[in-house]
Amino acid sequence: MTQHLLLTAALAALAVTSSGCSLFRKSQKPRESTAISSEVEATFRQRWMDKRLAELKAQGVADAAAQTQAAQEFDARYQFDRKLAR
Repeated sequence: MTQHLLLTAALAALAVTSSGCSLFRKSQKPRESTAISSEVEATFRQRWMDKRLAELKAQGVADAAAQTQAAQEFDARYQFDRKLAR
């Protein structure tokens, strides 16, 4: 009986001091989905480029020159870790 009581107390103390099984514990750092982040970056780039191209064309800049200038401005202003396919 005493051994059973000591074993129960030891298990209870272990349960209180441990943080649980690591297999079921959630990670502290959220996982980044590269598919989602790439899609967001591509969408942001496209919307920014469309707006900037319209501004440059309204100023009288030729299409090809406006495209080049807008791309250079975007790359200088927003530096993503991954280069997106253009």
